Amino acid sequence: MEKCHNYFLIGLFLPSLLSTSLSISTTNITTDQSALLAVRAQFSIESRHILTKNWSIGFSVCDWIGVTCGSRHHRVTALNISNMDLGGLVPPQLGNLSFLVSLDMSINNFRGELPHELARLRRLRVLNLGVNNLNGDLPPWLGSFHQLQYLTLMNNSFTGLIPPSISNMSKLISLRLRYNSLRDISNEVFNISSLEIIILDRNSFAGSLPDYMCQHLQKLKLLSLSGNNLNGQIPSSFGQCSQLQKLSLSYNKFTGVVPKEIGKLTELEVLYLGQNSLEGKIFILSQDFGCPCSFKHSY
Repeated sequence: MEKCHNYFLIGLFLPSLLSTSLSISTTNITTDQSALLAVRAQFSIESRHILTKNWSIGFSVCDWIGVTCGSRHHRVTALNISNMDLGGLVPPQLGNLSFLVSLDMSINNFRGELPHELARLRRLRVLNLGVNNLNGDLPPWLGSFHQLQYLTLMNNSFTGLIPPSISNMSKLISLRLRYNSLRDISNEVFNISSLEIIILDRNSFAGSLPDYMCQHLQKLKLLSLSGNNLNGQIPSSFGQCSQLQKLSLSYNKFTGVVPKEIGKLTELEVLYLGQNSLEGKIFILSQDFGCPCSFKHSY
């Protein structure tokens, strides 16, 4: 009798479980499509734009232009709509693409501030919003992208500070913020040991560089800070950036003697120090000749 009772209970709950499972599966398949349709509705595009026809329920969402789906979960993992003559505000519905790993909306005409809904994209590894008309402060929630490796926001009109929360991006490899109106460099930037590329030129950064700035940047290969209002002396700790290949500090207000430690950077290929108030000369150890060579530069 007890076994019959158990089978009866299973018979009661099984249809409910199957219904719930199917509901979840259906939601998973259609969630991204609904989100992208809402995104398309927010774009400022002409009626003849290719996305108005291609992004429709007549096609599988995984076949839409610029959309890539993962084979495992069959969810949208990448969205590349760069250089497609799109405009308007950045759609907040993008935050519903919870499996998104890469988002590229560069070279368009998007404007306004970044919607906070983007903070829900916790799987992001690539975020490229460069060459648009975006403005406002860089939001603190950028630090919620713990998996992010490549952040590109260059050629926009962002203002204010680089938020200290950026230090939470412990896997960040490339940071490209050039051609904005940012004011201060958060020292937390120089604590991200995974960084290989830092491009912050053509902003309004002021103040001096911290003496310890290369202590945690052992992987740094490219550093560009040209065209700002940085002052003070160039830190001697640059000698600790042993992998540095390109260093650009021109068009600032640096003073004093060029630190001799720069001459010990054996991987250095490009050095820009022009349009500062520096003095002295640099001795670079030539790998070809194995001897100290005098390198003169017009500062």
